[in-house]
Amino acid sequence: MRLTHRDPFPARLRNGVLALGNFDGFHLGHQAVVGRAVAHARDDGRAAIVATFDPHPVRHFDPAAPPFRLTTLDQREALFGAAGADAMLVFAFDAALAATTAEDFIETLLLERFGAAGVVTGGDFVFGNGRGGNAVLLAEYARRHGFFTEMVAPVSDGEGVISSSRIRDALSEGDCATATRLLTRPFAIRGTVEHGDKRGRALGFPTANIDMAGYQRPRYGIYAVRGLLPDGRVLDGAANVGVRPSFDPPKELLEPYFFDFDGDIYGQTIEVELISFIRPEAKFDDLGALRARMIEDCRQAREHLGASSTGSSFSPSSA
Repeated sequence: MRLTHRDPFPARLRNGVLALGNFDGFHLGHQAVVGRAVAHARDDGRAAIVATFDPHPVRHFDPAAPPFRLTTLDQREALFGAAGADAMLVFAFDAALAATTAEDFIETLLLERFGAAGVVTGGDFVFGNGRGGNAVLLAEYARRHGFFTEMVAPVSDGEGVISSSRIRDALSEGDCATATRLLTRPFAIRGTVEHGDKRGRALGFPTANIDMAGYQRPRYGIYAVRGLLPDGRVLDGAANVGVRPSFDPPKELLEPYFFDFDGDIYGQTIEVELISFIRPEAKFDDLGALRARMIEDCRQAREHLGASSTGSSFSPSSA
Protein backbone atom coordinates (compact mmCIF):
# COMPACT_ATOMS: atom_id res chain seq x y z
CA MET A 1 0.00 0.00 0.00
CA ARG A 2 1.26 3.46 -0.93
CA LEU A 3 0.02 6.76 0.44
CA THR A 4 1.32 10.31 0.82
CA HIS A 5 1.55 12.31 4.02
CA ARG A 6 -1.46 14.36 2.89
CA ASP A 7 -3.77 11.39 2.23
CA PRO A 8 -6.33 10.27 4.82
CA PHE A 9 -4.40 7.97 7.12
CA PRO A 10 -6.03 4.54 7.52
CA ALA A 11 -7.02 3.62 11.06
CA ARG A 12 -5.36 0.21 10.74
CA LEU A 13 -1.98 1.92 10.23
CA ARG A 14 -2.22 4.19 13.26
CA ASN A 15 -0.08 3.23 16.25
CA GLY A 16 2.35 1.66 13.85
CA VAL A 17 6.14 1.65 13.73
CA LEU A 18 7.72 4.00 11.20
CA ALA A 19 11.09 3.55 9.56
CA LEU A 20 11.98 7.12 8.66
CA GLY A 21 14.57 8.08 6.03
CA ASN A 22 15.15 8.73 2.35
CA PHE A 23 16.08 5.10 1.65
CA ASP A 24 17.10 5.83 -1.95
CA GLY A 25 18.76 2.66 -3.17
CA PHE A 26 17.61 0.64 -0.15
CA HIS A 27 21.14 -0.60 0.43
CA LEU A 28 22.45 -2.66 3.35
CA GLY A 29 22.33 0.28 5.75
CA HIS A 30 18.75 1.14 4.83
CA GLN A 31 17.77 -2.51 5.12
CA ALA A 32 19.08 -2.56 8.69
CA VAL A 33 16.85 0.40 9.64
CA VAL A 34 13.74 -1.06 8.02
CA GLY A 35 14.53 -4.49 9.43
CA ARG A 36 14.50 -3.12 12.98
CA ALA A 37 11.20 -1.30 12.39
CA VAL A 38 9.59 -4.44 10.98
CA ALA A 39 10.89 -6.51 13.91
CA HIS A 40 9.44 -4.05 16.45
CA ALA A 41 6.13 -4.00 14.60
CA ARG A 42 5.87 -7.79 14.46
CA ASP A 43 6.80 -8.18 18.13
CA ASP A 44 4.11 -5.71 19.20
CA GLY A 45 1.42 -6.65 16.64
CA ARG A 46 1.61 -3.28 14.91
CA ALA A 47 1.79 -2.10 11.31
CA ALA A 48 5.25 -1.57 9.83
CA ILE A 49 5.42 1.61 7.74
CA VAL A 50 8.41 2.79 5.71
CA ALA A 51 8.46 6.54 5.12
CA THR A 52 10.43 8.04 2.25
CA PHE A 53 10.66 11.42 0.52
CA ASP A 54 9.79 12.29 -3.07
CA PRO A 55 11.11 14.30 -4.70
CA HIS A 56 14.37 13.91 -2.85
CA PRO A 57 15.05 17.07 -0.76
CA VAL A 58 18.22 17.67 -2.79
CA ARG A 59 16.10 17.93 -5.94
CA HIS A 60 13.79 20.44 -4.26
CA PHE A 61 16.60 22.72 -3.08
CA ASP A 62 18.78 22.26 -6.18
CA PRO A 63 16.55 21.56 -9.21
CA ALA A 64 19.56 21.73 -11.54
CA ALA A 65 21.47 18.98 -9.75
CA PRO A 66 22.54 16.14 -12.08
CA PRO A 67 20.42 12.97 -11.93
CA PHE A 68 21.29 10.92 -8.85
CA ARG A 69 18.38 8.66 -7.90
CA LEU A 70 19.10 4.95 -7.41
CA THR A 71 15.45 3.85 -7.27
CA THR A 72 12.03 5.06 -8.33
CA LEU A 73 9.08 5.09 -5.96
CA ASP A 74 7.73 1.96 -7.66
CA GLN A 75 11.00 0.17 -7.05
CA ARG A 76 11.11 1.30 -3.44
CA GLU A 77 7.55 0.18 -2.84
CA ALA A 78 8.39 -3.32 -4.07
CA LEU A 79 11.62 -3.45 -2.05
CA PHE A 80 9.95 -2.23 1.14
CA GLY A 81 7.15 -4.76 0.71
CA ALA A 82 9.64 -7.58 0.25
CA ALA A 83 11.34 -6.45 3.47
CA GLY A 84 8.08 -6.85 5.39
CA ALA A 85 6.55 -3.36 5.32
CA ASP A 86 2.77 -3.06 5.39
CA ALA A 87 2.78 0.36 3.71
CA MET A 88 5.01 2.96 2.09
CA LEU A 89 4.37 6.50 3.29
CA VAL A 90 5.63 9.14 0.85
CA PHE A 91 6.41 12.59 2.18
CA ALA A 92 5.76 14.77 -0.86
CA PHE A 93 8.64 17.21 -0.48
CA ASP A 94 7.66 20.76 -1.39
CA ALA A 95 8.05 24.27 -0.01
CA ALA A 96 5.48 23.67 2.71
CA LEU A 97 7.18 20.53 3.98
CA ALA A 98 10.60 22.17 3.70
CA ALA A 99 9.36 24.99 5.94
CA THR A 100 7.98 22.64 8.59
CA THR A 101 10.03 22.81 11.77
CA ALA A 102 11.43 19.62 13.24
CA GLU A 103 9.14 20.06 16.27
CA ASP A 104 6.03 20.41 14.09
CA PHE A 105 7.14 17.45 12.00
CA ILE A 106 7.16 15.29 15.13
CA GLU A 107 4.07 16.69 16.84
CA THR A 108 1.75 17.38 13.90
CA LEU A 109 2.74 14.63 11.50
CA LEU A 110 4.36 11.73 13.33
CA LEU A 111 2.19 11.90 16.46
CA GLU A 112 -1.11 13.61 15.65
CA ARG A 113 -1.57 12.59 12.02
CA PHE A 114 0.01 9.13 12.02
CA GLY A 115 -0.19 8.21 15.68
CA ALA A 116 3.25 6.64 15.56
CA ALA A 117 3.99 4.22 18.39
CA GLY A 118 7.64 4.04 17.39
CA VAL A 119 10.12 5.64 14.99
CA VAL A 120 13.31 3.99 13.74
CA THR A 121 15.97 5.99 11.91
CA GLY A 122 19.59 5.80 10.87
CA GLY A 123 22.12 7.70 12.90
CA ASP A 124 22.69 10.35 10.22
CA PHE A 125 19.04 11.10 9.43
CA VAL A 126 17.99 14.75 9.81
CA PHE A 127 14.65 16.41 9.17
CA GLY A 128 12.72 19.65 9.51
CA ASN A 129 13.43 23.20 8.45
CA GLY A 130 17.14 23.94 8.53
CA ARG A 131 17.80 20.24 9.23
CA GLY A 132 16.89 20.98 12.83
CA GLY A 133 15.73 17.48 13.76
CA ASN A 134 17.73 14.35 14.42
CA ALA A 135 17.68 11.15 16.46
CA VAL A 136 18.45 13.08 19.66
CA LEU A 137 15.43 15.35 19.24
CA LEU A 138 13.24 12.34 18.48
CA ALA A 139 14.43 10.67 21.67
CA GLU A 140 13.60 13.77 23.72
CA TYR A 141 10.05 13.82 22.35
CA ALA A 142 9.71 10.09 22.89
CA ARG A 143 10.43 10.47 26.59
CA ARG A 144 7.79 13.21 26.90
CA HIS A 145 5.07 11.68 24.71
CA GLY A 146 5.37 7.97 25.35
CA PHE A 147 6.46 6.58 21.98
CA PHE A 148 9.75 4.80 21.38
CA THR A 149 12.63 5.54 19.06
CA GLU A 150 15.63 3.59 17.92
CA MET A 151 18.69 4.88 16.13
CA VAL A 152 20.30 2.14 14.05
CA ALA A 153 24.07 2.31 13.77
CA PRO A 154 25.61 2.63 10.31
CA VAL A 155 26.48 -0.60 8.52
CA SER A 156 30.11 -0.80 7.44
CA ASP A 157 32.32 -3.06 5.40
CA GLY A 158 36.07 -3.13 5.03
CA GLU A 159 36.05 0.13 3.08
CA GLY A 160 33.85 2.22 5.36
CA VAL A 161 30.20 3.06 5.97
CA ILE A 162 27.83 1.77 3.32
CA SER A 163 26.07 4.74 1.72
CA SER A 164 24.21 5.82 -1.38
CA SER A 165 27.17 8.05 -2.24
CA ARG A 166 29.49 5.03 -2.40
CA ILE A 167 27.05 3.27 -4.69
CA ARG A 168 26.80 6.30 -6.97
CA ASP A 169 30.59 6.52 -7.09
CA ALA A 170 30.83 2.83 -8.01
CA LEU A 171 28.28 3.22 -10.80
CA SER A 172 30.05 6.27 -12.20
CA GLU A 173 33.17 4.10 -12.48
CA GLY A 174 31.35 1.16 -14.04
CA ASP A 175 32.01 -0.94 -10.93
CA CYS A 176 28.88 -3.09 -11.00
CA ALA A 177 30.29 -5.63 -8.56
CA THR A 178 30.65 -3.07 -5.77
CA ALA A 179 27.24 -1.52 -6.46
CA THR A 180 25.65 -4.97 -6.40
CA ARG A 181 27.36 -5.91 -3.15
CA LEU A 182 26.30 -2.71 -1.36
CA LEU A 183 22.75 -2.83 -2.71
CA THR A 184 22.47 -6.64 -2.24
CA ARG A 185 21.12 -6.77 -5.81
CA PRO A 186 22.17 -5.33 -9.18
CA PHE A 187 21.47 -1.67 -9.86
CA ALA A 188 18.37 -1.62 -12.05
CA ILE A 189 16.87 1.03 -14.30
CA ARG A 190 13.11 0.82 -14.80
CA GLY A 191 11.53 2.53 -17.78
CA THR A 192 9.07 2.28 -20.65
CA VAL A 193 10.22 0.84 -23.98
CA GLU A 194 10.04 3.58 -26.59
CA HIS A 195 10.16 3.64 -30.39
CA GLY A 196 13.45 4.78 -31.87
CA ASP A 197 15.15 5.18 -35.23
CA LYS A 198 15.65 1.42 -35.87
CA ARG A 199 19.42 1.62 -36.41
CA GLY A 200 20.00 -1.43 -34.27
CA ARG A 201 17.64 -3.47 -36.41
CA ALA A 202 19.64 -2.56 -39.53
CA LEU A 203 22.79 -3.87 -37.82
CA GLY A 204 21.14 -7.11 -36.75
CA PHE A 205 20.96 -6.06 -33.10
CA PRO A 206 17.49 -4.64 -32.48
CA THR A 207 17.33 -2.94 -29.10
CA ALA A 208 14.82 -1.35 -26.78
CA ASN A 209 15.07 2.37 -26.05
CA ILE A 210 14.67 3.38 -22.40
CA ASP A 211 14.94 6.93 -21.06
CA MET A 212 17.13 6.99 -17.94
CA ALA A 213 15.11 9.90 -16.51
CA GLY A 214 16.25 10.83 -13.00
CA TYR A 215 18.52 7.83 -12.41
CA GLN A 216 22.15 8.13 -11.46
CA ARG A 217 24.12 7.89 -14.70
CA PRO A 218 26.39 4.85 -14.78
CA ARG A 219 29.67 5.09 -16.64
CA TYR A 220 28.89 5.27 -20.34
CA GLY A 221 29.65 2.04 -22.12
CA ILE A 222 28.56 -1.50 -22.85
CA TYR A 223 27.19 -3.73 -20.09
CA ALA A 224 26.09 -7.29 -19.61
CA VAL A 225 22.49 -6.97 -18.42
CA ARG A 226 19.39 -8.84 -17.37
CA GLY A 227 15.93 -7.63 -18.32
CA LEU A 228 12.90 -8.21 -16.12
CA LEU A 229 9.62 -8.19 -18.04
CA PRO A 230 6.19 -7.44 -16.55
CA ASP A 231 5.14 -11.07 -17.03
CA GLY A 232 8.04 -12.31 -14.91
CA ARG A 233 10.38 -13.41 -17.67
CA VAL A 234 14.10 -12.75 -17.17
CA LEU A 235 16.20 -12.08 -20.28
CA ASP A 236 19.97 -11.98 -20.68
CA GLY A 237 21.46 -9.36 -22.92
CA ALA A 238 23.95 -6.61 -23.64
CA ALA A 239 23.19 -2.91 -23.41
CA ASN A 240 24.66 0.40 -24.39
CA VAL A 241 24.43 3.17 -21.81
CA GLY A 242 25.31 6.55 -23.25
CA VAL A 243 24.89 8.85 -26.23
CA ARG A 244 25.68 6.54 -29.19
CA PRO A 245 28.72 8.46 -30.50
CA SER A 246 28.64 6.64 -33.86
CA PHE A 247 25.30 8.27 -34.70
CA ASP A 248 23.99 11.81 -35.04
CA PRO A 249 22.42 13.47 -33.21
CA PRO A 250 23.72 12.18 -29.87
CA LYS A 251 20.92 10.98 -27.62
CA GLU A 252 21.35 9.66 -24.09
CA LEU A 253 19.65 6.28 -23.71
CA LEU A 254 19.78 2.87 -22.14
CA GLU A 255 19.57 0.43 -25.07
CA PRO A 256 19.35 -3.25 -24.11
CA TYR A 257 19.59 -5.98 -26.73
CA PHE A 258 18.13 -9.21 -25.35
CA PHE A 259 19.34 -12.64 -26.43
CA ASP A 260 16.88 -15.37 -27.42
CA PHE A 261 13.85 -13.11 -27.36
CA ASP A 262 11.19 -12.43 -29.97
CA GLY A 263 8.34 -10.36 -28.57
CA ASP A 264 6.65 -6.99 -28.74
CA ILE A 265 7.21 -4.97 -25.58
CA TYR A 266 6.74 -1.47 -26.93
CA GLY A 267 5.01 0.64 -24.30
CA GLN A 268 5.73 -1.84 -21.53
CA THR A 269 7.65 -0.94 -18.40
CA ILE A 270 10.68 -3.17 -17.95
CA GLU A 271 13.61 -3.24 -15.57
CA VAL A 272 17.20 -3.61 -16.74
CA GLU A 273 19.83 -4.80 -14.27
CA LEU A 274 23.45 -3.81 -14.89
CA ILE A 275 25.47 -6.97 -14.18
CA SER A 276 28.97 -6.08 -15.37
CA PHE A 277 30.83 -3.44 -17.38
CA ILE A 278 32.38 -4.62 -20.66
CA ARG A 279 33.97 -1.56 -22.27
CA PRO A 280 33.65 2.22 -22.58
CA GLU A 281 31.47 3.76 -25.27
CA ALA A 282 33.40 4.33 -28.52
CA LYS A 283 32.91 5.90 -31.93
CA PHE A 284 33.41 3.70 -35.01
CA ASP A 285 34.33 4.91 -38.47
CA ASP A 286 31.92 2.64 -40.30
CA LEU A 287 28.94 0.41 -39.54
CA GLY A 288 30.89 -2.74 -40.39
CA ALA A 289 33.39 -2.06 -37.63
CA LEU A 290 30.56 -1.22 -35.24
CA ARG A 291 28.74 -4.46 -36.02
CA ALA A 292 31.89 -6.52 -35.53
CA ARG A 293 32.43 -4.88 -32.16
CA MET A 294 28.81 -5.53 -31.18
CA ILE A 295 29.23 -9.23 -31.97
CA GLU A 296 32.24 -9.32 -29.65
CA ASP A 297 30.35 -7.35 -26.99
CA CYS A 298 27.56 -9.90 -27.02
CA ARG A 299 30.03 -12.76 -26.81
CA GLN A 300 31.61 -11.18 -23.75
CA ALA A 301 28.22 -10.42 -22.22
CA ARG A 302 27.23 -14.08 -22.58
CA GLU A 303 30.42 -15.06 -20.80
CA HIS A 304 29.73 -12.60 -18.00
CA LEU A 305 26.18 -13.84 -17.62
CA GLY A 306 27.02 -17.51 -18.02
CA ALA A 307 24.60 -17.74 -20.94
CA SER A 308 24.87 -20.31 -23.71
CA SER A 309 25.55 -19.03 -27.22
CA THR A 310 22.27 -19.05 -29.11
CA GLY A 311 20.59 -16.84 -31.68
CA SER A 312 18.34 -13.93 -30.80
CA SER A 313 15.60 -11.80 -32.26
CA PHE A 314 14.02 -8.83 -30.50
CA SER A 315 11.11 -7.42 -32.44
CA PRO A 316 10.55 -4.05 -30.71
CA SER A 317 13.74 -2.73 -32.25
CA SER A 318 14.26 0.91 -31.55
CA ALA A 319 17.97 1.51 -31.70
